[in-house]
Amino acid sequence: MQDFVFQNATKVIFGKDTEQMAGQESILYGKKLLLHFGGGSIKESGLYDRVVQSVKDQGIEIVELGGVQPNPRVSLVREGIALCREHNIGFILAVGGGSVIDSAKAIAAGVNYEGDVWDFFTGKSAVEECLPIGVVLTIPAAGSETSGGTVITAEDGWYKRAVGHETMRPKFAILNPELTYTLSSYQTACGITDMMAHILERYFTNVKHVELTDRLCEATLKTIINNAQTVLAEPENYDARAEIMWAGTVAHNDWLSTGRIGDWGSHDIEHEISGIYDIAHGAGLAIVFPAWMKYVYKHDIKRFAQFAHRVWDIEVDVNNLEKTALAGIEKTKQFFSSIGMPVSLAEAEIKDDRIDEMARKGTERGPLGNFVKLHEEDVRQILHMAK
Repeated sequence: MQDFVFQNATKVIFGKDTEQMAGQESILYGKKLLLHFGGGSIKESGLYDRVVQSVKDQGIEIVELGGVQPNPRVSLVREGIALCREHNIGFILAVGGGSVIDSAKAIAAGVNYEGDVWDFFTGKSAVEECLPIGVVLTIPAAGSETSGGTVITAEDGWYKRAVGHETMRPKFAILNPELTYTLSSYQTACGITDMMAHILERYFTNVKHVELTDRLCEATLKTIINNAQTVLAEPENYDARAEIMWAGTVAHNDWLSTGRIGDWGSHDIEHEISGIYDIAHGAGLAIVFPAWMKYVYKHDIKRFAQFAHRVWDIEVDVNNLEKTALAGIEKTKQFFSSIGMPVSLAEAEIKDDRIDEMARKGTERGPLGNFVKLHEEDVRQILHMAK
C-alpha cells in the first residue's frame, strides 16, 4: 500500500426534500451567488423554483447562467467568469449533473486568474484558488459533487481535458434521490456506466497489498450492478435510486483511491471520442473499457481473474486463470450492453476514420494510463478493437 493523505471537505446532505436546504447552506459563503444550470429540465420539474425560493428566503441575490451542455464548453465557462467578475460574485451554486458541476468548477477557478482559464487544462498554469461552490445534484454519474476535478471541452480543435485541485471540491453537495426519478433510461444507464468506470480505473492498479480498497471497490461495483436493473425497470424506486446515487459519490470521492495508484487511461481515450463526437461520457466509457481490458489483461491476469470472481461471481479456474479473466471482461461488456449502452464505435454510429487523430491527440502530452503505459500505437489498437 502507498502512503497517502486523504481529505474531502465536502459536506454531503442526503435524502428527501434536501434541496430546500440550498439557501441555508449557501448563505454561509456570501450574499450573492451565480446560479449555474443546464437546460429547461430543472424548471419543468419544479426544482428550479424550489431552489430559488430557498436561496431568496436567505436574502441572497442571484445571478443566473444556464445553458450548460453535456461535455461542457469552455466558451460558456468564459462567459461565467465574466459574469462573476461583473457582479462581484462570491459563490457558485450548481444545480444539475456532472457537466453543470464541472462547468461551475472551471468558472470558480478562472475568476481570480489573470490569464485564460484554458491555460489550466493545457498545463500552462496551475489552479491555486477557487470561489466556493455548492451543488444540488440531479444526475448520479460523474461524482463531481465531491471530487476535486473538472473536465471541459474546447471548441477550438475539440479537445476535452481535465484538471484538478483540492479547492475545487464543493463545500456542500445536496443529494435527493427523488430528483433522479425523471431521468431517462439512457441517462440512468450512462450514469451507472460512468460510476462503474470510476471504480474500475482505481481497481486496476500495480500497487500490491491493497486488500481493503479492493474489497471496497468490489462492494461498490456489486451494489451498482445489483440495483441497476431495478432503477431501469422502476424509475421511482427510492431505495434503489438511493443506492445508485450514493454509490456514484463514493466511486469518485477518493475513498477508493487511498493507498493505490489508479490507471485513468480509458478515461483519457474516451475524452477523445466524446470531445469530437459529443456522445455521453458513460456511453463512450462502455465502448472503451472492454477494449482496454482485452488489450491489457495479460499484464496482471491474476487481478483480472480476481475481478471476475469477486465482482461477477465467476468460478476461478485455477488451472487457467486467463479463461477466468476473459470471462470477467466479457461479463462486463455484456452488462453494459444489457443496460442499453453501446459497446462498440459502430453501435454508437461512430465511424473509424478519425482513430489516428484521436490516438495522436490523446498522447500529445505523453503516454496515457498507469496500469499499462499507453503510447499512440497502443491507443490506436484499443480504438480499433472497439470498432
